[in-house]
Amino acid sequence: MPETKTVISIEGDRFHINGSWTYKGRSWRGKSVEGLLFNSRMANAIVNDENPATRGTWSYLDGEFSPERNTAEFIAALPDYHAHGLRAVGINLQGGSPQGYSWNQPWRISGFRPDGTIKPDYQARLQQVIAACDATGMIVILGLFYWKQSQVLADENAVKNAVNNVVDFLTSIGARNVLLEIGNEVDLPFAHGIIAMERCHELVTLAQERSSGKLNTPARRLLVSTSLVYPPRFGDKLLKVCDFLLPHGNRSHHPDSIRLLVVRNRAAVAYRGQPIIFNEDDHYDFDKADNNMVAAIEEGASWGFFDYRQTREKYEDGFQSLPVDWKISSSRKKAFFALLREVTSS
Repeated sequence: MPETKTVISIEGDRFHINGSWTYKGRSWRGKSVEGLLFNSRMANAIVNDENPATRGTWSYLDGEFSPERNTAEFIAALPDYHAHGLRAVGINLQGGSPQGYSWNQPWRISGFRPDGTIKPDYQARLQQVIAACDATGMIVILGLFYWKQSQVLADENAVKNAVNNVVDFLTSIGARNVLLEIGNEVDLPFAHGIIAMERCHELVTLAQERSSGKLNTPARRLLVSTSLVYPPRFGDKLLKVCDFLLPHGNRSHHPDSIRLLVVRNRAAVAYRGQPIIFNEDDHYDFDKADNNMVAAIEEGASWGFFDYRQTREKYEDGFQSLPVDWKISSSRKKAFFALLREVTSS
């Protein structure tokens, strides 16, 4: 069976890549960053808008939007991200809002057909990203479902089929550098209750059991979780099954909120010592002594950069807004990667 050379594993509340701690031996401001997994949300790295009424919105300055170009340019930027200390990228088979935040989302960005099969072009681009990250020594945090696109799936059986199909694909290619995120912010109103917070543990367990014994890793299976944005902590059902925790910092408007969120999860009776990874946070202040990233580091949690193009910003701004300039080109991107390089001494 083919398999990636890059292997992600968990020991205690920290991560190993290829059997060694990430950022081995590194401390910053007296806090160890060994075993953390700094990441950036790149949700739309493999998407394609199939709605002709909205597709033109994402055109490049020099031509129409191309999913192949989008993925190729993303892949080309990976070595630079890695050189600055980034070790994981978060993508999603149903993407994320190309506007950053938007209640009305008429575009059709989903890698699944109604029955839960994976669209071949999405699968091909996903495999390219996994291979490119493997070659760079990076990890893919792969999300399956996004709330505004979840209605594409016909019913609960289709949702389960989607999970099984993704797991089967990942294990068939020996994707040992992938962490699985069942749904992005499952406390939002998904179209199917089995994805939502109260029942998402069923899908986490499904993915774990489906992949059991099929990967040559310490866990012998995929490592699986899901993400939340509103609750102060994960519910007990999720804490009991998730291999790691994916809180979001978008609602944490002060660094102390990040600290409190980490403390609350670790204080829960059902918490089992899992790593905590913020894989989405749109609070920056990278030039200040205290910010959400710093707060996460101080609490021994990993942190993820969520960057989208804001009002009146240019093409260079944002890692989620289509079309994406995947280079480290804007002042905000440069500030994040500069701090990351300082923290990780990359």
